[in-house]
Amino acid sequence: MPQVSRIPRGRAAWLTAALALALLGTGIWFVETPHAAAGTGVVLRWGGDPEGGAPFVEADPDHPSVMRGFDVEIAGAIASGLGRQAEFVPVSWDSIDQSVRRGDFTIGMSGVEDTPARRRRMLETIPYYEFAEVLTVRAADRDRFRTLADLRGRRVGTLGATMAYTLLTNRASADDITPVSYDDDVHPYQDLLSGRLDAVVLDNIIAARSMRQVPGLITQPQPLEIGHYVGVLAPGSDALRDQIDAVLLARMRDGTVQRILTRWGVWDQRQARFEAGLLEAGGRAPSDAPLSPSAGGGVLATLARYLPALLEAAVVTVLISCGSMALAVALGALIAAGRIYGGRAVRSVLIGYVELMRGTPVLLQLFVIYYGFAAFIRLPAFWASLIGLGLNYAAYESEIYRGALEAVPRGQLEAARTLGLSEAKVLRLVRGPQAFRLALPPMTNDFVSLLKDSSLVSVLTVVELTKQAQIFAANSGSWLLPGALCGAFYLMLSLPLAHLARRLELRWKAPSV
Repeated sequence: MPQVSRIPRGRAAWLTAALALALLGTGIWFVETPHAAAGTGVVLRWGGDPEGGAPFVEADPDHPSVMRGFDVEIAGAIASGLGRQAEFVPVSWDSIDQSVRRGDFTIGMSGVEDTPARRRRMLETIPYYEFAEVLTVRAADRDRFRTLADLRGRRVGTLGATMAYTLLTNRASADDITPVSYDDDVHPYQDLLSGRLDAVVLDNIIAARSMRQVPGLITQPQPLEIGHYVGVLAPGSDALRDQIDAVLLARMRDGTVQRILTRWGVWDQRQARFEAGLLEAGGRAPSDAPLSPSAGGGVLATLARYLPALLEAAVVTVLISCGSMALAVALGALIAAGRIYGGRAVRSVLIGYVELMRGTPVLLQLFVIYYGFAAFIRLPAFWASLIGLGLNYAAYESEIYRGALEAVPRGQLEAARTLGLSEAKVLRLVRGPQAFRLALPPMTNDFVSLLKDSSLVSVLTVVELTKQAQIFAANSGSWLLPGALCGAFYLMLSLPLAHLARRLELRWKAPSV
């Protein structure tokens, strides 16, 4: 038997420990180096939303891996002034604050608005751009809708969790306006042109860009409110924030900021007056005055503000889920019957429908129904959501019903036919009831899934439970309380259904032979 050389036990232990320490050190280096570089090294990591588009942050069409925009250039100027190299980290706009707090990057700059709520929870740089919230309407309505007061009883679109959204919600009761929240700044203007909205309120930069892309719109010259873009840092970064402020002031004095903004077509007399006043005041005066009254208070006060909205959103979730499931059950039963009793052509069409709905994302189907079919039929967002989810789940329900119908013993069907029952009566009196017993538990499980998938309809401007929680989180700067409340609502809605499914499964379980 060949001899195997062995490492002494003590030396093996030392080698194992050294290897473990080396691996641990390597892991720490890979994990911690980016964050350390973001705060204290030669790299300044900054976050922005590349979907925000020009002139904020966008991918260069010729070099998609390269970001460009005035926020990109200002971030680069800040990094250069600090003696560092700017490194971009992509993040969704409504997650910038939370990503800064958890250390994904050092500073967020992507059209981030200075608001009282943000000042309470984050560190802000001095403002580097002044914008105006403006009202955009169809060209034919330029004389009818000049102010928000003219839009009584009308639908006005904007981005969720923005200063414009807060402005609209604050004016909703007094002016009888219906705010409509979007996840992007493209579809509001398209819906305005198509007639789904009567006006849009957003930043003047976004409005000017959208009017170039969507003809037939005009923006009223009178601003509704003035705001400022700032950079945000995590609490406790006061020293770095002060350094960044000094760099921004220096770049304003030497004309760098003006050249950047001019290059991107966003320098105007408002910005010139703003910079002059900022430099004269030493940097911090414009953001010291609150843009709007801010509500304080602790957790209970926050709950009191947002709980009614969450309850209302939960009702919307229930209505959409119940309506969609009713449509899915009815259509699924017809599809299942057609695939079993129909001819070859009917079966082929129905199989094609099932595979199409199961093989494509439900999000894509919602977009097609709401936006793609708008040229033929302009469905309201609520009904488009209900129909879209119903059509999608009908494909899955049909497979459940088809399997249940085919699971009924053939002997019982033959016996019914021998008694002279027609196929319709066989289905209604024999096959259908037994198939229903087999299908009901998985149907209930599908209803629970549909209840959760209803969160997708927020892309069609429906403010359901998850969308309202997202707005809550963006305004409060944390997902902890909104996420807990949203999860509690979903559990309260879904647990009874899940319990019912288990009860039915146990009650109707086929007896063992």
